[in-house]
Amino acid sequence: MPRWWAGLALAVFPVVAHAQAVRCHIPSALQRPAPIVPRHGEARPNLPVGGYTLALSWSPEHCAERYDTRRDTQCNGAIGSFGFILHGLWPEGTGRSWPQFCRPAAVLPREVIAANLCVMPSAQLMQHQWAKHGTCVTARPQDYFDTARRLYRQIRLPDMAVLARNPRLTAGGLLLAVAARNPGMKPEMMRVRATREGWLDEIWICLDRRYARTSCPAHKGGMRAVSPLRIRL
Repeated sequence: MPRWWAGLALAVFPVVAHAQAVRCHIPSALQRPAPIVPRHGEARPNLPVGGYTLALSWSPEHCAERYDTRRDTQCNGAIGSFGFILHGLWPEGTGRSWPQFCRPAAVLPREVIAANLCVMPSAQLMQHQWAKHGTCVTARPQDYFDTARRLYRQIRLPDMAVLARNPRLTAGGLLLAVAARNPGMKPEMMRVRATREGWLDEIWICLDRRYARTSCPAHKGGMRAVSPLRIRL
């Protein structure tokens, strides 16, 4: 770990995590997503895959930005309440470009939606992730979501309520807290994304071609480690 990370450590790393689905149930009636097709020039099917990004989205921030949540199953409480959800598993390229929309994507079958609704609580989000990213990983949506769900569930997360009460929290402090819960994880294997106002939006975890955690490339972006960070609950 680089020496300068040490100064960003939080005084306490919580050991109990309630940061993923707090509660969730699968309804008998599931929404049918609309098909997703690429716009002109969006498809990039021939770029090689150099690694992956596992994107975790902080649901309280997503829902705070939605003025009408009545049809948003992630936010309206119809199926549960959520902390970090699985945003997606994104294939990355060997440089700054990445493959996307690699083949036509049929509407996801009901069984795939039901199997993943408690980790990605929106059928339309699933359809988008499959069409844009999953089709560049495998020909079967079941395989894509099985892999993404397995990787998501491997991540241990700190107690976000404790972190949210820290007035001196930084992006680097959050990454150190996550790394402390996951053996072998280092802060440089992750990126924090936030809103313009500094509210936590997402954590991106960088993976190699075998889905092992790896250092993120310099062009990956994200917040500076010393940047102040707020967490909405």
